[in-house]
Amino acid sequence: MGDYADLPGVRTWYETDGKGDPLVLLHGGFCTNDTWGAQRAELAAAYRLFLPERRAHGHTPDVAGPLTYRDMADDTVAFLETVVGGPAHLVGWSDGGVVALLVALARPDLVRKAVVIGATFRPGPECFAAPRMLDAMAPDSPDMRFFRELYEPVTPDGPDHWPVVAAKVIDMWRTQPTLTARDLARVAAPTLVLVGDDDLMTLEHTVALYRAVSDARLAVVPGASHLVPLEQPALVNRLVLEHLAQDTVETMMPVRRATAGGAGAGTG
Repeated sequence: MGDYADLPGVRTWYETDGKGDPLVLLHGGFCTNDTWGAQRAELAAAYRLFLPERRAHGHTPDVAGPLTYRDMADDTVAFLETVVGGPAHLVGWSDGGVVALLVALARPDLVRKAVVIGATFRPGPECFAAPRMLDAMAPDSPDMRFFRELYEPVTPDGPDHWPVVAAKVIDMWRTQPTLTARDLARVAAPTLVLVGDDDLMTLEHTVALYRAVSDARLAVVPGASHLVPLEQPALVNRLVLEHLAQDTVETMMPVRRATAGGAGAGTG
């Protein structure tokens, strides 16, 4: 069961679950809260979950004009302020990970820790492993059937609005986000960057994201794709919970994390 929150940007559908410190789950593009099915129970056993569906996704209506990550980040900030009531952990998958990064940049006071799964910081043509996939996407194409079947039964805009939303999301992927490494260096929240080893974006792009965020951890899940939360749920859940519970990272031979004037990277 869920409810609507009347946010300044859009009337937003959300669901809640569990008890404890607040944790906001941010779904991927074209998706709904149903795609968190493999994470929801385990995370709700430790945290109070908040699951908003972003504008033009799921039960939340579309808004006039193009879709932008920044508008969706603004919606998420408003959600944190009015529904969650303060700072929270953010776990974002794909587009949700981009939104999490933008929220962490705009309002560091509202983000305790972040997990970004299969996220990008540059437009698809610059970072996708197969950029031509964008040219093959069309509202009625076979590859879009899964997303269309998620959208049509629940959207308040009616199933005939699907082609409009599909075009908006694909255009967003072509042109956004436009963050730089210098932008990402301002992310203050401890961040877990998680990706499948055969994800939509190149591993080089994911490593660049990890290196740019100063307080980051990196997890590359073997034998996994962009759908790693569905393919390897037990491992993903463990990595997320461990990251959220861990205050500091201490290793026996730090290099990237070595403190200035410390013991250094060891011998050898």
